[in-house]
Amino acid sequence: MFARLATTAIATLRSGSSSKWPVPTTIVSRQYAAQPKRFYKKTSVLYADGGYEVTLDHRKLKTPKGAIFSVKSEPLAIAVATEFDNQREHIERSRMHLSAICFTAIDNPNNFTKIDMVNYLLNYIATDTVLFQYDNEKDLQELQQNEWDPVIAWFNQRYETNLKKTMNITPPKVTDEDKMKIAKHFQSHSLETLHGFIFAVDTLKSIVLACAVIDQQITVEKAVALARLEEEYQVKFWGRVEWSHDLSQQELQARLAAAVLYVHMNCSESFVKEKLLV
Repeated sequence: MFARLATTAIATLRSGSSSKWPVPTTIVSRQYAAQPKRFYKKTSVLYADGGYEVTLDHRKLKTPKGAIFSVKSEPLAIAVATEFDNQREHIERSRMHLSAICFTAIDNPNNFTKIDMVNYLLNYIATDTVLFQYDNEKDLQELQQNEWDPVIAWFNQRYETNLKKTMNITPPKVTDEDKMKIAKHFQSHSLETLHGFIFAVDTLKSIVLACAVIDQQITVEKAVALARLEEEYQVKFWGRVEWSHDLSQQELQARLAAAVLYVHMNCSESFVKEKLLV
């Protein structure tokens, strides 16, 4: 679909009908913030005040808002320390997805409550990628049925819902009962863990796929492939820009893998504490 729109735009330009669009006569120079240089030699993890902190040499890692980085899960702290340790000459923050989720969860820049986050996730259902299918292209329709329908069926069985796909641009109807069941599932998680769910859902544009990959029903690679199903289908006809498509796919996989790890590390920490209390 996007490739088709791009092709149409190019054809319009070539036909000369683009005269309605003013051509800028000046070039605006933009300056981007330089990546900070790595200022530390080693990273480590220490336990303090009931949480696990990360140190860069002898300095405690802090969040963008200045709070000391502290998480309840030791494996999560080790994973973040590893991200910082893997940086070379410069710190590439845009690729440190696990650290980004942790910073967001600690700072909570938008002051979201648990209810806010659950509602944010629920609002995604009506625009879920896999619930929008098309019947105007037979091959694409069959592909969506074969690849997406089993995941929808799993989701409905797992959460006792009755989500139904739509075959046009009209949003699928989601009952209040189904919303309550899905909300109950998300409310069972901590506020920190919900940040991981949101990161996964935002990456895939799908609650169904996000829950499937977090519940280990499909792999990270499979989830990204399903989220990009229509795009990959169109690529067969319009061609692939190797570096662009491959980079996009790998970036989505990295983001999603970080979200899945974050959720599992938070959940496993809660599980261990519950077992110890028993």
